[in-house]
Amino acid sequence: MNTLRKNYYNTIAILGLLICIIWVITVNTQPFSDFDYYNKLAQQIAEGGEWGDTYTSVGYSIILGFIYSIFGVDLTVAKIFNITLTLINYILIYKILNKINLSEIRRKVIYTVFVFFPNNIFYTSIIATEILFTTILLTITLIYYSNTKLKYVLIGILVAINAMIKPFFIIFFLVIFIVELFLKYSIVHVLKHTTIILLISIICISPWIYRNTKFIGQLTFISNNGGIVLYINNNSQNKYGRWISAEKVENSVVLKKEYIEANVTQKNKILTTSAKKWIINHPLQFVELGFKRLFNTYFIADDIFFSLNGASLNRYIEILLIIYVFLTKAILFTIAIIYIIIYSKKVIVNLLKKENINSYDLYSLICFYMFTSVYFITEGQGRYTFPFIFIIIYFFSFSVEKIFKNGIFVTKNT
Repeated sequence: MNTLRKNYYNTIAILGLLICIIWVITVNTQPFSDFDYYNKLAQQIAEGGEWGDTYTSVGYSIILGFIYSIFGVDLTVAKIFNITLTLINYILIYKILNKINLSEIRRKVIYTVFVFFPNNIFYTSIIATEILFTTILLTITLIYYSNTKLKYVLIGILVAINAMIKPFFIIFFLVIFIVELFLKYSIVHVLKHTTIILLISIICISPWIYRNTKFIGQLTFISNNGGIVLYINNNSQNKYGRWISAEKVENSVVLKKEYIEANVTQKNKILTTSAKKWIINHPLQFVELGFKRLFNTYFIADDIFFSLNGASLNRYIEILLIIYVFLTKAILFTIAIIYIIIYSKKVIVNLLKKENINSYDLYSLICFYMFTSVYFITEGQGRYTFPFIFIIIYFFSFSVEKIFKNGIFVTKNT
């Protein structure tokens, strides 16, 4: 029985990997915009050049640059790296699913849907941060649900690495804090665990903060693009919760002398201050934009266009792919979010009744709300859902299990 079970997961992994390889060979995606920047910076790092200018986070480019320095500067190398990370993600998901209490139906559903989910296939041809970031998040999750020595120290190190890719991830210690608090850990242990994670994270990123501070001449965090993201997404000219040019903002600060003459760290502070001021003065408009950002993130699969850039596919094939990806994401996310809302209510009720809460359910829920809170405040686009696809699929699997339990797919003996 165990052999048959393992054969199932191995077969799904092999099929998923083959599809990813065929995709990368067939769809010759060319990087542009942010992806072109990541790739060029990685090339620069591989050739001994400067490690960025503090404007944006460079964790992914540093790691890709290291890969380039070993195997050569070529897009094919980056795409093979993506496929390798995808295979690692299959393994991590499998191990996580065997750490938590699940029915075999749900375990197979989660694993299968994850492997064949469109984003996990077409992202293998994109030079983007998402796959690596997800690999680290899955590794953190596996470590947390394992009896590993120095568990919280390892998590702290991995949080620092992921913060170098996406700076907001430095707040991950709060996820563990809330989870363990709700699971009725003693407050001493909760504080001890989360303090270890936060301190180790800060220690690990401190050399980079020192580098940036020395580079600019004043205290500078991991990157300086947080202010511009907050500014262009929170203003009266932003109607759709998506990117707009900073110059289009009414009385834009980027056109003022103080901003033009400032260094990048000072510019970041000016933009952040201006955005916060607007949010305080326009609370209803801010909330409206926040929900628009979440809609863009959860239900608009605009990230498929990144993979089609420069690929020169047949127009009809492109249209079919776009329709398929949009529909798949919309259906799966709609069902999953309904179950997330239902489970959120259940958690509140259980807390009030002082009843037990499933640890992994709670962990997944808090992670989901961490990402949701960040995107509600900052920016909404389809690519931002990639790191928590496994969480969405986890909640989606509740519906599939319910269908099986109700006997819809059960053949009755006559």
